[in-house]
Amino acid sequence: MVNSLIPLAQTQLQEYVTALAWGDRHLLAASAAGEVYHINPEVGEQLILQTATDQSLTILAVASDRQWWAAAGEQGRVLIGSLAHPENLQVLHYGSHWIDQLAWHPTLPWVAFSLGHYVQIWDAAQADVIATLDFAASSVLALAWQPTGDALAVAGYGGVRVWSAKDWDADPQELGFMSAAVGVAWSATGEYFAASNMDHTLFVWRWGDQYPWQMQGFPGKVRNLHWLETANQAPQLLSSSQEGIILWHLSEDESGWQPQVLDLHRGTVRALSIHPRGQGFVSSGDEGWLCYWQQTQPQQLLQGAQEYFTTLAWHPKGAYLAAGGTQGELWVWQTS
Repeated sequence: MVNSLIPLAQTQLQEYVTALAWGDRHLLAASAAGEVYHINPEVGEQLILQTATDQSLTILAVASDRQWWAAAGEQGRVLIGSLAHPENLQVLHYGSHWIDQLAWHPTLPWVAFSLGHYVQIWDAAQADVIATLDFAASSVLALAWQPTGDALAVAGYGGVRVWSAKDWDADPQELGFMSAAVGVAWSATGEYFAASNMDHTLFVWRWGDQYPWQMQGFPGKVRNLHWLETANQAPQLLSSSQEGIILWHLSEDESGWQPQVLDLHRGTVRALSIHPRGQGFVSSGDEGWLCYWQQTQPQQLLQGAQEYFTTLAWHPKGAYLAAGGTQGELWVWQTS
């Protein structure tokens, strides 16, 4: 069955939309002006959770239980709030740090975020620090929780280090290589782990194996990295570099990953977002196109941004897609 996206709502923020995240019914949006909005797109209600500060919030995430949210950016603060009680806002102050990496634990109210070459893990329910991890080699450039929540992968210059949540004080497992790792992604089962690198390469490990598969020849660094997983099919890895999107399939003899080029965009691919129920994905490019892909074919082109869409987010049940633009435009579509 081929779905389509139907316009549901449009609103306008003061500034560039930097990040979007869904709760159960509501959409959270952050902007380059430092705002955080709580929006009900079905009825058009808006609540401002954080007023403008003129300091950009660059990352926003909602916990898996849809009870907590967190945002951070250039102002050296981490905002942690409750969706059930919007008046309760925890504000953590970290001086001049630009905090651009943040991720919630898969099952617990723990949020991990970057602080220079450290990662701090904060318990939102207890309002207390769980651990502070020293990456040491460089500033933290990416981080991701293992889907089971048993480990946290942290990336930067020199490679990836993986800490066990059972013992934060134990030495991390090192996945080392010479370049800087700038993106990381776990498959849904945690069986595979991928890291993209500053030197235009991409590594994939079967978790537990010592040596990775290596992909190279990209025209630039891999900006987006996501696992595309559907029932009864082996996981596939979706990546973008400059204007190109590649879907990677593991060969039958498992000797390597075979590329399938998905050709459409004529400008740099800014964002990819995977449908949570395996019904394709959406991509946006800086030529202004937003495309809904199904079965690796472009099914629908959407417009609305004056320049281009900066960020995309599916509702956790796949019923809605939200997109934000460079001029503060915020669009929501629903699936047919």
